[in-house]
Amino acid sequence: MKGRDIVGNLKPKDFCQIRRMAIPGHNSKGEIMSSIRPTKFAHVLYRTRRFEQMLHWYETVFDAKVQYQNPALAFLTYDDEHHRFAFANLSMLQPDGAETDRQGMIGVDHVAYTYASLSDLLEKYAQLKGKGISPYWCIHHGITVSMYYSDPDGNQMEFQVDSFSSNEDANAFINGNFSANPVGVEYDPDDWLARLRAGTPASDFLVRQIHEPVSPIRGSIAS
Repeated sequence: MKGRDIVGNLKPKDFCQIRRMAIPGHNSKGEIMSSIRPTKFAHVLYRTRRFEQMLHWYETVFDAKVQYQNPALAFLTYDDEHHRFAFANLSMLQPDGAETDRQGMIGVDHVAYTYASLSDLLEKYAQLKGKGISPYWCIHHGITVSMYYSDPDGNQMEFQVDSFSSNEDANAFINGNFSANPVGVEYDPDDWLARLRAGTPASDFLVRQIHEPVSPIRGSIAS
């Protein structure tokens, strides 16, 4: 069928649908899309059995510096962000494994996206929950309040909001608290959302006051 025949067979309501599809902020059904979007890409975490080699490579290639390191985890940055790269040492976390190449447990663990406010993060959670999409891990890392999701293929992503207004304060928190708890403390997003909507200031949640119990690491790395 020629293009002119296709157009000739369209009805007025069809043209309306096409116009809605072309309007920014609308999906293919003509529905208004959410305006709550991340403000920046934050960091990536790699699972590896070449822990020291990976750290050396990223330090060399990106001129990155180590913000914090223990035998199992390391956090590096190349700018004023508290960390751009994180590395999980599978030789410590899963010592019985033997794979070293990019298969199975080796590779990218998650990518992270930063939201503008705690309200945006929690309202986004509520929107997604209403569509049957829930996080598998809600964790206050200290430097960020985070939620972890996985897509249909199992790719993991972190939605986060910064706990501090400056990277200097975030780095101070890392230096003062990560030795005792480099992972974080879990929280109940429904409880936080209800309290935030009731008027509790976001600052009451953002600055972590308790550092125990240390959360287990969740997601595919724990399977």
